[in-house]
Amino acid sequence: MRPNLKELLSAFGLEAPPLEVRGITHDSRLVEPGYLFVAMPGVPLPSRKPLDGHDFIPEALRRGAVAVVGTRELELPVPYLRVENPRAALADLSAAFFGHPGRRLELFGVTGSKGKTTVAVLLHHLLQSAEPPVGRLSTVGVRVGQEDFSLPGHFTTPEAPQVQELLYRFVQAGCRRAVLEVSSHALALERVRGLSYAVGIFTNLYEDHLDLHGSMENYFAEKRKLLERSSFAVVNSDNPWTRTLAHRPQSWTYGHAGHWRAEHLLEESAGLRFEVVSPLGRFPVELPMLGRFNADNALAAMAAAARAGLPTEQMQEALARFPGVPGRMQLIQHHPFRVVVDFAHTGASLEAALRTLRPTTQGRLVVVIGAAGNQDPSRRAGIGRVAARLADYAIFTEEDYRSEPLEAILKAMAEAHGDPRRHTLIPDRRAAIHYAIAHAQPGDTLLFSGKGHERTLERGDQVLPWNEVEEVRRALGQEV
Repeated sequence: MRPNLKELLSAFGLEAPPLEVRGITHDSRLVEPGYLFVAMPGVPLPSRKPLDGHDFIPEALRRGAVAVVGTRELELPVPYLRVENPRAALADLSAAFFGHPGRRLELFGVTGSKGKTTVAVLLHHLLQSAEPPVGRLSTVGVRVGQEDFSLPGHFTTPEAPQVQELLYRFVQAGCRRAVLEVSSHALALERVRGLSYAVGIFTNLYEDHLDLHGSMENYFAEKRKLLERSSFAVVNSDNPWTRTLAHRPQSWTYGHAGHWRAEHLLEESAGLRFEVVSPLGRFPVELPMLGRFNADNALAAMAAAARAGLPTEQMQEALARFPGVPGRMQLIQHHPFRVVVDFAHTGASLEAALRTLRPTTQGRLVVVIGAAGNQDPSRRAGIGRVAARLADYAIFTEEDYRSEPLEAILKAMAEAHGDPRRHTLIPDRRAAIHYAIAHAQPGDTLLFSGKGHERTLERGDQVLPWNEVEEVRRALGQEV
């Protein structure tokens, strides 16, 4: 039974009739009859003027809102709760509406500038191997046990009503544990308010999101909140920011100087092999992931899983059959030629991907990539130049060209590449995938880059369903 309006608002000291509440939202476009609408000021950023939810109260009322929460002194025809912090109210009301599902789950939180998606997916895989089903909320989608579904929008962590609804769905599906990828935005904007974690993982901190936080010190303070809400912490010993947290009680570190270390690391075409040195002892690991940095990501996930009680043998078995992070240097096959799907869609990220793949590529390194429309045109030149410098062959194709002429985008990448003997233009992405696979030789590496985990392809004003991994598997003749 969902709480009614009287029960929800009584915690805030407001009398209200016992009306049915069918949902809670801060987005007036999502209001339906019976909803509670929370009017929030938008986030002030240097790049744009924020919207203010109070301006949309009339629309929410027209759509059937039965109550409103806000910060202004207002007279409304429905119950109105005035609060100082509407984001906190949104989180508290959402948790109460869904019956505080976070209290019925053992939560594992992952934050950091880089690696948090990979660590979250690895940790979910480990916990799922021990006691399924386990829930996961991350940038690459939501998973309940083995079932995946995508969230609208491009947030790492959605707003509080969605977070609480997903936790509720995890509980209803029989989950006892859940892994949450927690962004600094989510911590600063109260999206995960009220949640406590059995283990919090802090991967690293690099300059990012300073338009919201203002300084690295503020950014660090927001990220650190995750550990303050965690019974146990796992932190990177190699990053100068996270290293300062290494001596807190109830914590493990990972990295070159950590409690958890990777030694004798071998990077092969099929993945990584290394020996783990840990508080649980030494043990070997085979991990079908590409890139030496993923050894550290695996250490973080193993440390958290070990804290949850997983024995080393179970972690070894689970890591050996890890299917990869969706669309993030995801290894689809390694013989007779290697096939990888990645999200790299800028010159810098493409360079990192190609440099990761080159040392373990015996034949040619071939990249299939596009550039999005309605975005910075210089990105296309950067992709073209990097492909010319670091790939043996490039196939330029579509990637969300939107309202721009696709031919102009492809031409810009080709001109920046500069060597027509080592590139070709294939506008249709599916055709480009088939062309690359049809011309692959034993020992080659094919990198399908740009779309990664995304589930749509934008052509003009059309938004089409798209799954890069499935398209590649079909072209290879594999089961989807």
